[in-house]
Amino acid sequence: MLTGLFFLPFLGAAALLAFRGKSAERFLGGVAQAVAVAEFLLALIFCIGTFCGKGYVCALDGIVGFGLHFTMDGFRAAYLVILTFMWMTALAFSPEYMKGHENTRRYYLFTLLTLGATAGVFLAADLMTMFIFFEVMSFTSYVWVAQEETRGALRAAETYLAVAVVGGMVMLMGLFLLHHMTGTLAMDGLREAYAAVKDRGMLLVAGCLMLFGFGAKAGMFPLHIWLPKAHPVAPAPASALLSGVLTKAGVFGIILLSGSVLSGEEDFGWIVLALGVVTMFLGALLGVFSIDLKRTFACSSVSQIGFILTGLGMMNLTKEAQLAANGAFLHMVNHSLIKLVLFLLAGVVYQNLHTLDFNEIKGFGRGKPFFLAAYTAGALAIGGVPLFSGYVSKTMLHEAIVAGSHERVGQLHHLLAASEWIFLLSGGMTVAYMLKVFFVLFVDEPSRTVKHHASKKYLSLPVKLLLGVPALLFALLGCFPGLLMQPLAKKAEPFFFGGGAVHELEKIHYFSFENLKGALISLGIGLFLYFVAVRRLLRRRKGNAAYYVNRIPAWLDLEDAVYRPVFVRLVPTLFTALVRPFDKLVTAKFFGQTLPFLLAVPCRLLDKLVEGLVSLLQNTVFAQVRPKEEKGMGISDTIAYAIGSILDAIAAFANRTVRKKNPITKSFVEACSSGEEKFSRTVRLVTRSVSYGLMLSCIGLLLTILYLLIG
Repeated sequence: MLTGLFFLPFLGAAALLAFRGKSAERFLGGVAQAVAVAEFLLALIFCIGTFCGKGYVCALDGIVGFGLHFTMDGFRAAYLVILTFMWMTALAFSPEYMKGHENTRRYYLFTLLTLGATAGVFLAADLMTMFIFFEVMSFTSYVWVAQEETRGALRAAETYLAVAVVGGMVMLMGLFLLHHMTGTLAMDGLREAYAAVKDRGMLLVAGCLMLFGFGAKAGMFPLHIWLPKAHPVAPAPASALLSGVLTKAGVFGIILLSGSVLSGEEDFGWIVLALGVVTMFLGALLGVFSIDLKRTFACSSVSQIGFILTGLGMMNLTKEAQLAANGAFLHMVNHSLIKLVLFLLAGVVYQNLHTLDFNEIKGFGRGKPFFLAAYTAGALAIGGVPLFSGYVSKTMLHEAIVAGSHERVGQLHHLLAASEWIFLLSGGMTVAYMLKVFFVLFVDEPSRTVKHHASKKYLSLPVKLLLGVPALLFALLGCFPGLLMQPLAKKAEPFFFGGGAVHELEKIHYFSFENLKGALISLGIGLFLYFVAVRRLLRRRKGNAAYYVNRIPAWLDLEDAVYRPVFVRLVPTLFTALVRPFDKLVTAKFFGQTLPFLLAVPCRLLDKLVEGLVSLLQNTVFAQVRPKEEKGMGISDTIAYAIGSILDAIAAFANRTVRKKNPITKSFVEACSSGEEKFSRTVRLVTRSVSYGLMLSCIGLLLTILYLLIG
């Protein structure tokens, strides 16, 4: 029954193919929504059973060599409920958003496929099962980014696919190495198996390879480049899922590394902490500079992933590892629900105005009380303001850094103290860019676009109810953290610590002066940055109106500044420079002189033999096959004609029997033969970007082979 959590969306996707024709388009959203609701209810049933002490395991042996293995625990159960709720809400909003868009069948099809693959990732009981569903999830979610088929969408899809493919190949290298050292990839008992490995240096190498792969999906620096580009071009419901859920699939893998594979390894903890701090700060900085609504939220996602990674790094750097784990898990949950609300609100803006530029959407939220309440709840929660849920998780993360700092002396103490201040500064920048969006939507004078195109009926009642649930929870959970948030974190603790027992911590005094002080420092920094820096440096006045200017430095775009120049220009140039001397000195002489001389005699003998056989066949067998008007054809043409005649006969027989009688193949053949524009567009958009991804996958494959040869 556990397999139903990922098989159900796959079956639902297959059912969408049965609805053909223009008249059936209106049923696609309803079918997808029904599947998402059933998936949410099924996840809720498993969650209740798991919290009541029931255990769920499932194995599909004999599939893909290793077999597929699945399990359920407190962490998986809780997050699957969050995951399926987000999918249900996003699909409830999708019919409104996708109205008037093309290729809606493709959108719903791949949304359900991605749901099934993502559920498979979180249910996986071993790393190989997780890797398989991880890669399926990467390729199915790629279609979201390329959905609109604009030049910007296809370029962003190339970047997304390239990062996913290269990250997957590097992750696979780490899996090979781990399996070689321990003989197992099962998550059950993972901590004990890898604790017995004597070569800790090689284990650290394997962990870093896997960190690269998981970090690519999580949006970790320096692999974050796909997030700020994919979100603005993807449909808003897909952006909510990309940011809120798919990044957490990468975090899920990093949790395994920090809690099980490399538990207690300080070197790995410092690596994760350093990457988390840079990701946290850089994402917040990009968010402050951004003047596009969805790009701002995407940069915010990069920053919030950095907050989570900081907690995962502290798991191996402090005795209060439980505090760091609880903070990381609760911030995962908070960030998922917050980004669901924020990205769907951004979708409302785009649905009405068809733009997300700050200068065009100014004043859109005026006169919309629900829009104001939902955005304010999400902004206060993600800003870590007291009495909202984000404050609880950020307080735990902050306390973990402070605890680690007090445990260290000398240079390591100063490093953690600096990390604490970057943590507070990043929190302040979060407040600054969320305050900037608030002023754009609700305070600034409405733009001409808003005055002419905004609609009063901007959101349906069912979507308002679904968005209202998390928006209300942000306040309730923040006011009463001990009522639900701490018990939920307790259920997830065994997963963070490899199934081992964890000690009890004293109840955190969330509203003590020491804890409130950190939040107040971030709030003060945010207010200062907004009113002194943002309003003065990122805005200009033209007459009586103010407008926002794009001041993002070009060097912050690592893809255009570093990656594309290196892989598109530098690497091919160096490769050519290295191969050219070899080609002149060795290849030309060998293939131009030596090899022809050595093969001259056997080639002549073979030529005579083939000539005799051809003459014999022409005078016997193929003399009867060739038509009279084709008697002048050569032997190769004759053979091709004969094979073609046989294949034509087989195809004609299949058309008269199998295809006509089988409804699935019949509908598929009719769709292909009729040249449906939607089908051909899907093929074109995939092939245009897959070639780029395949090029990088070949690079990854070569690196894998080189690694195996050296090892």
